[in-house]
Amino acid sequence: MNNLLSNVLPQDGLAVSSSRAYNIAVAVSGLFAAAGVAFGLHAMLVGHEHTYGVTREIPWGLLIAAYVFFVVTSTGLCLVSSIGHVFGVEAFKPIAKRSVFLAIVTIISGFYVIGFEIENPWRMPIYNMLSPNPTSNIWWMGTLYGAYLFFMVIEFALLQMDKHKIAGMFGLLGVISGVAAHSNLGAVFGLLAGREFWHGPYMPIYFITSAMMSGCAAVLFFFRTGYRVNGWQMSESLRNSLRSTAKLGATLTAVIMFFTTWKMISGISGQPPGKYEAMMALVNGPYSVNFWVGEVMLGLVIPFALILLARAKNLQLLYVAAAAQIVGIFFMRYDLVVVGQIVPYYHGMGVNDLPELFSYAPSLHEVMVTLGGISLCVMGFLMGERLFKGHLSEDH
Repeated sequence: MNNLLSNVLPQDGLAVSSSRAYNIAVAVSGLFAAAGVAFGLHAMLVGHEHTYGVTREIPWGLLIAAYVFFVVTSTGLCLVSSIGHVFGVEAFKPIAKRSVFLAIVTIISGFYVIGFEIENPWRMPIYNMLSPNPTSNIWWMGTLYGAYLFFMVIEFALLQMDKHKIAGMFGLLGVISGVAAHSNLGAVFGLLAGREFWHGPYMPIYFITSAMMSGCAAVLFFFRTGYRVNGWQMSESLRNSLRSTAKLGATLTAVIMFFTTWKMISGISGQPPGKYEAMMALVNGPYSVNFWVGEVMLGLVIPFALILLARAKNLQLLYVAAAAQIVGIFFMRYDLVVVGQIVPYYHGMGVNDLPELFSYAPSLHEVMVTLGGISLCVMGFLMGERLFKGHLSEDH
């Protein structure tokens, strides 16, 4: 125990500097989160049609993309954490507590964003119970993510009380509900036959795989950031756990590269109507920078290359790889949501006055609500670091 404390306790000067930076970061993120609330409430009062950039042709915009980003990351964190304390893989046990807490913070941030995207969000919890519709994927999404959050909160509380066996049971329930919710979210897109860019049975599988990739990146980024915030040094067991997470992340990144390659080939080969135009918008159209720089380079190629270069050992390189991948994953979610809607439904039928592609640009209100969600996530993470003392235990 003394060795553990000597490894993690900071020097006095470092503690003061870390505390000052911590207070500034919490204050700034709190201000942005509050600003996001203000812009979201203003949008509700004035009307979404006057404040958001979405239209009847493109009803889902930046806020839906941000929601998908947060819930995908949350599910990925849940799945990665479950490898250790639910399924008993020793290499992943040291990351359990902080990963579960981060899963809770990111899902709450997702609810924050979607709450301001839905014009009357209070109707969802009320009519979810009073007027359920089991044939609706959206109903299942709300129900399953609600159950997922409940199980994760109980699991984290039990982990804090060192009741690992019962926590593992709730963790398993969280995994089941999280996978069900996330595959259902993929089905929300994949079962829309009118949107060729999304339509297909692979979408739920893609969502689960990319969720675990997102979870690995989040673990590497937030754990390294957490120890810097606290001014502590990592134990060797935690370092080894992060290296194992990096190897898993590299494997999943390779799988997503495979998915992306064949998605592009299937969308271009034979020029399928509706899908081809969307793919070309990514390849050499208005979203080509998002795709090549954001999705491909930041989201896939650079992280994969850095992990290979570091041989999953150099934590500084792994930190850079994770930061790049998190940014790239946000581009992935944005392109997935928006590009799936830019091709007119009656494209190719000779309908007059229809543009070749619809256009969309996020409004200031959408940007501020999204920044508010990101800031809420950052603030929750930072406050959790101090409240739960870096989520340390004698195991790591």
